[in-house]
Amino acid sequence: MLELKHIGFTVDGEEGKKRILDDVSLCINERFVAFTGPNGSGKSTLAKIIAGILTPTEGSIFFNGEDITALSVTERAKRGISFAFQQPVRFKGITVKDLISLAAGKPTTVAEACNYLSEVGLCARDYVGREVNASLSGGELKRIEIATVLARGTQLTVFDEPEAGIDLWSFPSLIRVFENMYQKTQGSIVIISHQERILSIADKIVVISGGKIKEEGAREDILPGLLSSRVCSALNKEGQA
Repeated sequence: MLELKHIGFTVDGEEGKKRILDDVSLCINERFVAFTGPNGSGKSTLAKIIAGILTPTEGSIFFNGEDITALSVTERAKRGISFAFQQPVRFKGITVKDLISLAAGKPTTVAEACNYLSEVGLCARDYVGREVNASLSGGELKRIEIATVLARGTQLTVFDEPEAGIDLWSFPSLIRVFENMYQKTQGSIVIISHQERILSIADKIVVISGGKIKEEGAREDILPGLLSSRVCSALNKEGQA
């Protein structure tokens, strides 16, 4: 489905050029794929490159065999790629129902909009007519954004830390949304996360560090090592305290 070939991304910094991603090659065909790694390792940059928000300075991206490297985020969306931000955007003057209709690419009924909102744990009648503005909390915006992604139903969906800001909504509910999404689209879902509960449902885990893929493989091969290294890190911190 998605193939990244020798992706590089360099930006101009105060001290000269800074390498964010370095020769990243990866194939994504699995149901759930998790990107994880230290903060600042390049995970979100890679996700935005997949979505077309950023353009790589080197390498190529293929989606269903088509070279989409030069395509805009809009053109990629038309081909079946969705992206959910870590911090969702607010849209003053647009109602939640309008936003869901835009995402679906067609007018949706109140009942249809309510179904999507109910799937993400929101009382639909309280939200369907509200504006997507500052009156909504970060957690509410996050869930509304996930509802719009459900309405799109694309072949490839990329979530940047979807668990952020949903403290009042349980992880099992979020995971159930991912599973329902897969049942409807039969596509791939890429999730950027540090959370063990998210990583534990991944079919494939990709560990990114220093702008490179440090390791990748099936969950059962990668997750035990990640958990072991985290335990060791926590014990070392306790010993230094």
